[in-house]
Amino acid sequence: MKSYKIVTLGCKVNAYESQAVKELLNQNGYYECKEEPADIIIVNTCAVTKVGANKSLQKIHSLSKENPQSIRVVMGCFAELGAQKLIDNGEADIVLGTADKGKIIERLEEYQNKSCKSVSQMMKRDREYECLKIQKFEDNTRAFLKIQDGCDNFCSYCIIPFTRGKSRSRDPQSVIDEVKRLINNGYNEIVVTGIDTASYGKDLGNIDFVTLLKRILDENPTLKRLRISSIEASQINEQLIDLIVSDPRICRHLHIPLQSGSSSVLKRMNRKYDTEEFFSRIKEVKTRIPNIALACDVIVGFPQESEEEFEETIQFIKKCGFAFLHVFPYSIRPGTRAAKMEGQIAPQIKKDRVHRLLALGKELEREYQKRFDGESLEVLIEEYDEKKKAYRGLTSNYLEVYVKSDECLLGRFIKTTYHVPNEEK
Repeated sequence: MKSYKIVTLGCKVNAYESQAVKELLNQNGYYECKEEPADIIIVNTCAVTKVGANKSLQKIHSLSKENPQSIRVVMGCFAELGAQKLIDNGEADIVLGTADKGKIIERLEEYQNKSCKSVSQMMKRDREYECLKIQKFEDNTRAFLKIQDGCDNFCSYCIIPFTRGKSRSRDPQSVIDEVKRLINNGYNEIVVTGIDTASYGKDLGNIDFVTLLKRILDENPTLKRLRISSIEASQINEQLIDLIVSDPRICRHLHIPLQSGSSSVLKRMNRKYDTEEFFSRIKEVKTRIPNIALACDVIVGFPQESEEEFEETIQFIKKCGFAFLHVFPYSIRPGTRAAKMEGQIAPQIKKDRVHRLLALGKELEREYQKRFDGESLEVLIEEYDEKKKAYRGLTSNYLEVYVKSDECLLGRFIKTTYHVPNEEK
């Protein structure tokens, strides 16, 4: 038997894929080692932003230096961008990229038998969906469910279509089977995720995202909660809204990437909407589902973004009334169209705009929280917070709640009166 340690950076899809790799290793005689040194060190990397790429590289550097005798495996989006370089620099023995994680056992056996370093075939846009499977999510009361991979949008700032390939969907029966496994293993909330999640089915022809969600719900009546990880505004249609309205098991929480509240910036970003179209979808959702929590991603300091365009973003966000903001400074990704654009914004200006939007985000979150002060809400308890000496959980609409109890509440649904958290001093 050989021990392994896996480090995961980045998104929910990476978390899912790392869990699938763990289970493959466990099923083939390997065992996870929480403490170093381990015989095999695996880094599942991220490249969506420059910060993510730098963190990935730093982690590869440090683990390679600290574990010179270990077999070093690098996989994920960052691996796609510099696979051979990682091998040539002596920082990786096996590189899997984003397409061949399921071949990790085969690659490890090849390396151990022949001691030859290897690079799996890197992503080609015509690759088929690689169907990884999981039984559980360790140390968690909710599980991620990967249904889709890749992206066809080619936003001008984004490297992901090049590292993940074309949009492709998982077989629907495989999805249903995994939902059943996760429910049987005690998970009360399942988070549906992918790279462009709601593009699910467009390559299959006989099913779409809403139809899949309906199948999941109809064929699994004991499922307590189904959460959508992220969805583009253009993918929110009447059928999806109708389904959310009709089935309370779908969480009252949608994460909708905005990226900018200026139509001129959105055009330079090659987004597939303008602010008028975006607001029309938001208005419809909030009208039909009044208490829903809407979160969005915003990129500030995109090339040529003027102060006037940034102010448009501030005012548009206020108009939409988001509950949560996720703010990122624009990050140059070599190989994308935006990296070659003139008018790159100075770091200090980006930093200032990030701080201004984060302050607005806190105000909006506070306003949303106040709407539920004193109400009785159902919370799924996820963990015990040692510092607060209380159990922490989330409501359907993504409000964080702490519950004190002498009995173990992990994994349980608890009805409790919600109180707005004290503001941090």
